Amino acid sequence: MQRLKILKTGTTTVGIKYKDGVVLAAESKSTLGYLVASKTAEKVIKIDDRLAITTAGGSGDTQALARILKAEINLYKLSRNTDITVKATITLLANIMQSARYYPYMAMLILGGYDKDGGHIYIIDSVGGMEVETYTSTGSRWPVAFVVLENDFREDMLEEEAVRLAVRSIRSARERDIFSGGRDIVVVTIDKNGVEFVSKDKVRDLAK
Repeated sequence: MQRLKILKTGTTTVGIKYKDGVVLAAESKSTLGYLVASKTAEKVIKIDDRLAITTAGGSGDTQALARILKAEINLYKLSRNTDITVKATITLLANIMQSARYYPYMAMLILGGYDKDGGHIYIIDSVGGMEVETYTSTGSRWPVAFVVLENDFREDMLEEEAVRLAVRSIRSARERDIFSGGRDIVVVTIDKNGVEFVSKDKVRDLAK
C-alpha cells in the first residue's frame, strides 16, 4: 500500500491593532514541499471596504473562504441595507468553518477591520475557534514574529509605528524560515477611511 506524502507549506502573517486602526501583513512566498510555487502569492485579501484577512494554510481553501466571505458580506449588506460589523463578520466566518468541521478547511486566518467601535483584530482556526487580539501571528514561523511583537507592541502606537513593527516582525520570521519569504512583504492599513495597501517601495525601505 502506497503511503501518502505530506508536503510542508509555509507562511508568516501578522495582525496589529494600533491607536486608530489595524495593520495586517504577510510575506509572499508560496511553497509546495521544498519547491517555491510562487514568489508573489496573495496572502492579504481585501474582503470589504474596511475589512481584510491574512491567509495561512492551503491556497485553495483560503481562496475559497475569501470568495465565500465576500459573497456573504454582500448579501448581508443588501438584505439589511447597512455595513457589517467586524464582530458579525468573524461570527459569520466561524459559522462557515464550523459547518465544515468534519472535512475542515486547511486555513488559519487573521481578520482585521474597522467599524463604529474602532479597529479590531481576530484570529480564527480551521474549525471556527476565534479569539479577539491586540496583536497576533499565524503560519510556520509565527513564534519568531511573536518575539518581535511581544517586545515592541504598545496599545497607543500610531499607524507608522504599527507598520514598521509589522514589517520588522515579518522580516525577522522569513530570515529564520526557509518556507517564508518571497519577493515582497505586503502590508495593509485599515481605519475609518478604509483598506489601504502600503506602497511596495515604502515597505522595501522599511525592510532593509
